[in-house]
Formats: sequence, structure tokens, C-alpha cells
Amino acid sequence: MTSYGLQNFNLADWLPAGVSPSDFIAGLAALAVLATVLAIWQALRGKSPIERRLEEIVHRRRKLREMALAQPARTPRRAPVGLMRLAVTRLNLLRSKHADEARLKLMRAGFRSRDAMICYLFARFALPLVGGAAALIYGSVLNPMPNHPGLRYLAVIAAIMAGFYAPALFLRNATDKRAKKLQFALPDGLDLMIICAEAGLSLDAGLVRVSRELGNTWPELADELGLTVAELTYLPDRRQALDNLANRTTCEGLRSVVNTLQQTAKFGTPLAQSLRVLANEMRTLRMTKAEEKAARLPALLTIPMILFILPTLFIVLLGPAGIQIVDTFSGRAATAQTAPPGAAHR
Repeated sequence: MTSYGLQNFNLADWLPAGVSPSDFIAGLAALAVLATVLAIWQALRGKSPIERRLEEIVHRRRKLREMALAQPARTPRRAPVGLMRLAVTRLNLLRSKHADEARLKLMRAGFRSRDAMICYLFARFALPLVGGAAALIYGSVLNPMPNHPGLRYLAVIAAIMAGFYAPALFLRNATDKRAKKLQFALPDGLDLMIICAEAGLSLDAGLVRVSRELGNTWPELADELGLTVAELTYLPDRRQALDNLANRTTCEGLRSVVNTLQQTAKFGTPLAQSLRVLANEMRTLRMTKAEEKAARLPALLTIPMILFILPTLFIVLLGPAGIQIVDTFSGRAATAQTAPPGAAHR
């Protein structure tokens, strides 16, 4: 039955009226050619900017996730850091109430490694003991003040206090220097962000480009912006990433930038216009600080001028007169000594 049905099959009986089998075959061939052309065009056509941006975001997120989950390469640790780590772990200093505060201070100073935390806590613990022991040995062995034992103990106490406050003073100095560098770098960074915003880049892409461009001239600002981009990718709340940028530094300019970005995202104001106003304010502030330093310069130069220039000037002006006076008095004294004994009575 099946072979009989196939033998009696006629394509013309199944086609509509006016369509021959050759026309039907030609139509199928045309559809196949059209499908082939569409497939080749779809494979060779360029992707839209939105699709390219989505692929870049997905690729960057995957790359950052792989870098975060990858096991760090085991490098041989130096012996001093290992000993410090052992001492800090035995004393349980990482779980003390000062650990979180110390971590924030180190982050603001630019030290983010775990070894920096270990070294700082070990220094806070060891420097007072080392300083006090050194002062005690110096006072006992060399005995510079034999008649004043109270001064010896006072020197020991001063050494202990100096060792206790020295790490904190070092961190404060490093934090202030880093904040000044960030403040000086902000106008240039904001100018680049304005250019990126006017070119149509998003906030994430603009921060990536700015951090890349500022890597050689202002590495501190580039580091902060790069870390912010990573947090914007990972954290579910973008506001938290911007708040972390403000908390990691003590720079008032960065806090203003963070507030501007948050207000722009909340109220929908133009990003380029807001950043341009902020850049002009910071540039004006930098110029004002430079003028203040220039105005204080004469007052600061007064003390070196009194100590170093005026004594030299007095020596140059009054030195010859003083020498003549000395010669005059010394000549009279010599004349009085060489005169005969009766010359004075005459």
C-alpha cells in the first residue's frame, strides 16, 4: 500500500491552482538562498553599542569574580613579618577593640595589606617596651645623670610614651599627605569625568577611564577610583560603594564628589554640569590656598632673616669699625707700657 501510494503521488495535485511544480521548487530555492544570506549577515554585522556594553560588563564581572575567587600565589614570607604575625596572633591583638579603628586608619593612609595591619599592631605593642628598655639601659650603663636618678626614670617614661604614640603620628602624617595629594588631583580627575560624561559614557565606564588615565600622574586617586569601580560591580547597593569611597579618605573634596554623584543619581540632574561646577569650586579653592601660602611667606621668612641674614649684615658693617676700635685701644695700651716712668708726670 505504501509503495503503491508513492507511485501514484503527484506534486501538481497538492499545489494550488496556477502554481506549477517548477515554480514551487524555484520558490523553495529562493527561500533557502534568503535564509543563507540572512544567516551570513547576522554573523558578520556589527553589534549595537548597547550589546557591546552589556558584553563588556558581563566579561568584566566574570573576570573580577575569577580574580577574587582565585587562590593567591603563595610567596615566601619574610621572617620578620612571620614573627610579628605570630606575636600578634598569640596576643590576640587582631580581635581587640582597636583593630577596626587601626584598619580604618591604615586604609586612609593607603596601607591595605594584611601585613601592614600586623606591623602596625606589633609596633604599637613593641615600641613602648623597646623604647623604655633602651632608655633604662642607657641610663643605667652609661649613667649620664649620676646625681639625678629621677631624671633617669623620667627619660624612661618619655621613651615609653614616644614609642606608644609614634605609630599613630606616622599614620596621621601619611594620611594628611595622601589627603593633600587627592585634593590636588581632584580638579584634573573631575575634568576627565566631565569629558567622559559628555561623551556618553556611564558612571562606571567613566571611572574606569579616569583611573586608567590618572595612573601615572596621580596614582592615589586612580587607586581609589579603581577600587570604587570594583565595589560598584560587586555590591548590590551603589550608594554603599560611594559611601565607602568617602570613608576611605579624609579628603573633603572626595566627600563633595560623592555627595554630588549621589544627588545626581537620586534626582536625575545632569552629571556633566554638576561635575563642572564642582571642578570650578575645587580649582578656585586650590588657588585660594596657594595665595594664602604666598601671603604667609613674608611672615615666615622673618625669623630666618633675623637669625641668619642680620647677624651677617652686622658683622660686615660693624666688623671693620670694631677692628679699628680694638686696634686703637690696643695701640694706646702698648704706648703707655713703652713710655718712660717719668713721662706721665711731665
